[in-house]
Amino acid sequence: MALLKLIQIEFFKLRRRKFVWMMLFSALIMPFLSYLLFKYAWSTGGDPVQFYKWSAFGLTLFIVLPVVLGILSTMLMYNENQYDMLKQIWIVPVSKMRYFFSKFFVVLIYSICFMIVTALGSVIFSILLGGLALDWQNTLFLIRKCLEIGVITAFAMLPILAISTTQKGYILPVAITLIYAFLGSIIVSINMYIHPLSSMALIVARNGDIPGLNDTQVISIPLAFFSIFVWGIGSVLLANVALARRK
Repeated sequence: MALLKLIQIEFFKLRRRKFVWMMLFSALIMPFLSYLLFKYAWSTGGDPVQFYKWSAFGLTLFIVLPVVLGILSTMLMYNENQYDMLKQIWIVPVSKMRYFFSKFFVVLIYSICFMIVTALGSVIFSILLGGLALDWQNTLFLIRKCLEIGVITAFAMLPILAISTTQKGYILPVAITLIYAFLGSIIVSINMYIHPLSSMALIVARNGDIPGLNDTQVISIPLAFFSIFVWGIGSVLLANVALARRK
């Protein structure tokens, strides 16, 4: 119950930040750009999966969502670190790990909401394309994949949330977020098990669900989950040490 109360408090604080709502609208960027691309330049050949690959499974998966979650993670930690409010929080008292996981669950819920908006935007813009075949099977495939991306990406961003606990400013965590996101998109073609975002892409594209992604490497889903798990454990330990030093 204490953790739920902390999560509720985090959302009360976020609802007054207009930037958080603005970031949610960025979920429509790739669906809209994909609509323009396929309407005026390319053709899906009537295959919704090809359209969804651009609207939800491409840059949204590798860049847009990770960057948004990285900025959100930094915002969740910034004010309390900047004004040393953690000293007051520890007096309450609040468990340091409970405090950290309350932030994580906010990131997780926001990530899922972000991908739901992406899925809805993709469906709406695919309808506007007119000739694109659209049925319940394709729509359910899109929603299922978007939910997978929303959940797994939140875990893959644990290192950024942990780094945010170590900093009082926001410039370094945001800079690391950008590097982290771009590295994930680059490493995916070299070794998908080194970087959590690459492992996340492998899990999402398993069974060849997304054409053109993960066509060249031998797939090991357990190894991909293990990679994310190891990075997650390391992140929790880092956050625990960083928060313990803030007395």
